[in-house]
Amino acid sequence: MSGAMSLPRRGMRLALVGSALLVVAAGAAFYYASVATRGHLTAADELTVTIAGKACDPNELTVPAGRRTFRIVNQSDRAVEWEILDGVMVVAERENIAPGISQTLTAKLVPGRYEITCGLLSNPRGTLTVGESAESAAEAARPPMTSFIGPLAEYQLNLVLGADALVEATRNLADAVKAGDLDRARQLYLPARIAYARIEPTAARFGDLATAIDGQADYFEKREQDPGFNGFHRLEHALFGDGDPATLAPTANALLADVTELQVRLAKLQPAPELPLEMTSALLASVAQGRVQHGADRYALSDLPVLATEVESGSKVVELFRPLLSKANPALMAEVSDRLAAVQTTLAGYRQQDGYVAYDKLDESARAALARQIQDLADSVARMNAALGLG
Repeated sequence: MSGAMSLPRRGMRLALVGSALLVVAAGAAFYYASVATRGHLTAADELTVTIAGKACDPNELTVPAGRRTFRIVNQSDRAVEWEILDGVMVVAERENIAPGISQTLTAKLVPGRYEITCGLLSNPRGTLTVGESAESAAEAARPPMTSFIGPLAEYQLNLVLGADALVEATRNLADAVKAGDLDRARQLYLPARIAYARIEPTAARFGDLATAIDGQADYFEKREQDPGFNGFHRLEHALFGDGDPATLAPTANALLADVTELQVRLAKLQPAPELPLEMTSALLASVAQGRVQHGADRYALSDLPVLATEVESGSKVVELFRPLLSKANPALMAEVSDRLAAVQTTLAGYRQQDGYVAYDKLDESARAALARQIQDLADSVARMNAALGLG
């Protein structure tokens, strides 16, 4: 790539990194606020510490890591405070506990050895030992929110570049249609359709545009004759089926307008950290539960290259999060990789020299087997957000 082209790309990447940073920062604030409000022990689980004289009872405490609640009972004759100290640093405290009064304190504790104050600050201190727990192990494996900045920035960049490619491919298709060159339009249909498939998981978030761009005839009352039936599949019907070529030019113009609007919306999108995997798993599940069984490109029979592109798009999203998931949950990462490889191997079996076989060459059992594989992959990808602390 020339320097003239790489500079705008680098500038776009820096802008998207800044955007991702803002999204992750907001997400982190929400996430950690939500964490702070869940996992509290009930009253029955509270650990009571009584302060009387110059000591705590008990004076030595051992608890598992995580959010722990203490009830401090003051049986001395003066107001006291109770603190958990990590060296000179106060981890948590409760002040001005009046004589005869109890107060509760909840703190999120990580493994280690701490001191506790017992009444007057001149009194001997007690000890608090916090041991490992399943909660602390999961917390240690969970990536910090800042680690999502890179994947999100790359994801946004791919969306922007993918939308640009879609607009260009659709414009080429529309130009051929309006020039009356139907043979060339047939050649340009699949590249434009595939360009949409590359960004389809996120494009599907915009329901109005998804219907206009990719709505199938079955979704409309009068099917192919319905005036609401537009987009890629109306063009496909006219180019490869028995549709009226006279409808091609206005349909192509409308499709170009819709993908251009999609380009604008995607450029403004600031995805939350959980969105890429969430939308990817949702699309894969939708494909498995409907499109694989019945076909979507029913006139061009080009379902297999479109499916392969959708799986490739999902694979790229998985790769963005692979370093994080490999640390947080290596078993799940291995499962996702195995299931992705299984789908890719099956699709590769349908390749031929000039692309893929026509979809009507797959019998019912072959489609069912492919659907099961894609559903298995969707199920595994759907678990990734939770494994990364985003669920």
